[in-house]
Amino acid sequence: MEWEAPAIVLDVRPFGEGDAVAAVMTEAHGAHRGLARGGASRRHAALWQPGNLVQARWVGRLADQLGSLTAELVHPAAALAMEDALTLAMLRAVCAVADGALPEREAHPRVFAGLLRLLARLALGPDLLAELIRWEMGLLADLGYGLDLTGGGGNEPLVWVSPRTGRAVTDSQAGDWRPRLLRLPPLLLDDSTGDAAGWRDGLKLTGHFLARDAFGHRHRPLPAARLALYDRVAALAADSEDAHA
Repeated sequence: MEWEAPAIVLDVRPFGEGDAVAAVMTEAHGAHRGLARGGASRRHAALWQPGNLVQARWVGRLADQLGSLTAELVHPAAALAMEDALTLAMLRAVCAVADGALPEREAHPRVFAGLLRLLARLALGPDLLAELIRWEMGLLADLGYGLDLTGGGGNEPLVWVSPRTGRAVTDSQAGDWRPRLLRLPPLLLDDSTGDAAGWRDGLKLTGHFLARDAFGHRHRPLPAARLALYDRVAALAADSEDAHA
């Protein structure tokens, strides 16, 4: 059994002396693990970095075996992201979310295409956060946990989301439940890039459903890299609000 395809490195962990178990994602094969011989060595460490786009080849005697992975570097996204702390935090977060939330060896082509687009647009910096949040929304929908942002409120905008049902409501519909609801940022209702407060609220919203559904149903916590991204963006929002106070 074998396949070869463009792949995004999602995770790599040392295995034995100098080897590593790498997780990659491809369009047709989904999240897929394999043994990368020498993957933890200095010679190959730069190749097996989360976020890198590679041409990967997996070989296994049986389809359900761990098998072995080899790869050639196509785009060094990880190295490019090192120049900016927020960009690196975004890269680590999306790779960790994809690695932990997606069932192994289950194809999710829309999630793969969205992740590929994010990697290609890392130079946008903070303006990429709106697209990242929309990608997380798409991942939730692909896994069957999509939110309902189509609620009707006449001319009144949707501004809240129920943390239980995932349904969006207007401010008047929220009523006394308002303190318990999650804020719905406008960037999820239009194509805007948003602002720091919107990024924070968007990450809090998707993070809630990722933690409860995508990760909770697999008995896993939300990845530390995703939590770190939220903390960084929340700090940006606080600084912005203080500056305008």
